[in-house]
Amino acid sequence: MARPHAVEDAAPQPDLWRTPPAPATAAHHLGHRERLRERAAAGGLAALPNYELLEMLLFRAIPRGDVKPLAKQLLARFGSLGGVLGATPEELRTVKGVGEAVAMDLKLMHEASLRTAREKVVRRPVISSWAALLAYVKTALAHEAREQFRVIFLDKRNQLIADEIMNRGTVDHAPVYPREVVRRALELSASALILVHNHPSGDPTPSGADVDMTREIVNAARPMRIAIHDHLVVGRDGVASFKALGLM
Repeated sequence: MARPHAVEDAAPQPDLWRTPPAPATAAHHLGHRERLRERAAAGGLAALPNYELLEMLLFRAIPRGDVKPLAKQLLARFGSLGGVLGATPEELRTVKGVGEAVAMDLKLMHEASLRTAREKVVRRPVISSWAALLAYVKTALAHEAREQFRVIFLDKRNQLIADEIMNRGTVDHAPVYPREVVRRALELSASALILVHNHPSGDPTPSGADVDMTREIVNAARPMRIAIHDHLVVGRDGVASFKALGLM
């Protein structure tokens, strides 16, 4: 004889009033962010590898989700943390997951780094703060995708008057016009110049064309009693000085 169904045999009914638990992945990402912040607070930001430092930057613009894959993708795409910060907004947005907010935050960090480096050059004679100058030009140009020619204009005490981009070019050439360089120096009442340009290839070794161009500017500036202190070539691999290499 069949046993009658008991009440406890019935299938359990769902609790319609209970909030479903958060997905495990969301809890994991949230926990990762908190753990990363705690590690940064305990050991200092300097203890973090580059991808984790970049993760913490991305937290601001991407408040939810796992940003570790994006941080690693950015480093792979641009080669280094400096390369990521130095990339243009257009270049950054070619990476999937990077929108306007992320690109803006990264460029803000680069601009802050650039201004910090520049302050160390502005406060004292450039010649006596050569290491600060090299750090500044490397921050400004080491990761530029196109060649850029800049001139640092100095007064009689070798203090900075202006740092100006005279021309932008292609991946391997930026046209330079010696008369324009001298004309601008006269407008600013500059007594000396430091020429600066970058090699997007990464190798700062001066080319034959670099040497010829430098000679033309020196010859154009000499009648105006404007000294050319040096020509710096910036690449990801370092900064080459014409004076140190005996090229001027």
